[in-house]
Amino acid sequence: MLEVRSLRAGYGRAQVLHDLHFSIAAGEFCALIGANGAGKSTTLKGLAGLLRPIGGTVQFDGEPIERLPAARILRAGLALVPEGRRVFGPLSVRDNLQMGAFTRLFPRKDPGTARQFEFVLETFPRLRERLDQPAGTLSGGEQQMLAIARALMSSPRLLMLDEPSMGLAPLVVQQVFEVLANLARNGLTLLVSEQNATAALAFADHGHVLEAGRIVQSGTARSLRDDPKVREAYLGI
Repeated sequence: MLEVRSLRAGYGRAQVLHDLHFSIAAGEFCALIGANGAGKSTTLKGLAGLLRPIGGTVQFDGEPIERLPAARILRAGLALVPEGRRVFGPLSVRDNLQMGAFTRLFPRKDPGTARQFEFVLETFPRLRERLDQPAGTLSGGEQQMLAIARALMSSPRLLMLDEPSMGLAPLVVQQVFEVLANLARNGLTLLVSEQNATAALAFADHGHVLEAGRIVQSGTARSLRDDPKVREAYLGI
């Protein structure tokens, strides 16, 4: 589904990503792990169109997207849940979800939006209880659920999440990853960027280790969990 070849990206004169190569198959739950500053967020921003790559190619379902604006990439079916959740605090939970569906609501309303709205509330029942509550008053875990649900409102085929466990209690992290695993079991393709390698590799199918803007190791999640170097560097074992 996603093919990344020789991707290079950065900020100004500072190049962060150096010739990234990886692919994600349809229906796969893929984890991108690495330390803070390794380039994980830059990778996701480059894929989502929030950062224009310096070079390389990104193909989504066989079509090049590396030069498309973010709105076009979203319409193509690739959605990003940003680091730090970034919900619209003054708006209600309901309005935040509708913002996530803007590509389907304008210029004409997609009748499937109502079905997707019901789907995300079934996925995150707590949000149904908070529909009229300002998003900024939700707990951290509830805001993360809302951020994921908002992205799901665009009916993506590939969902990317940047540090979804950040600032959450271990029990909430477990709940969030269980929801993601269930989405993957039902056919959604996932790319999750995480410093919490233990959580990511516990649920993912495959993983890539990113160091200093380069992928230095790839494999199944099980093989990475069992690798002594990965265990020492990222799993604290």
